[in-house]
Amino acid sequence: METVQLVLDEKGYGHFYINEGDEQVGAMEVRISASDITVYHTEVSEKAEGKGYAKKLLKEMVGHARTNNLKVIPFVHAQFKHQPQEYADIWKRD
Repeated sequence: METVQLVLDEKGYGHFYINEGDEQVGAMEVRISASDITVYHTEVSEKAEGKGYAKKLLKEMVGHARTNNLKVIPFVHAQFKHQPQEYADIWKRD
């Protein structure tokens, strides 16, 4: 089973990523500060499309935000806009 992992640099920039075996097949680019997660981009390789990996990355990021009491600044706005009730507790709206 594929698992999602988070890697950050010393400034809080990094990504959630998912591997199939030894190959990275999806990533969500983020920056995490003391109060927010900014989500910049999500990408899944062409060969891994249709396997639900983008949704899995999103679910992991949402779980991390909830666990750490962070608000999300979504550049993945379409998902949040499509299901606002699911993300209302972490969605930072300006």
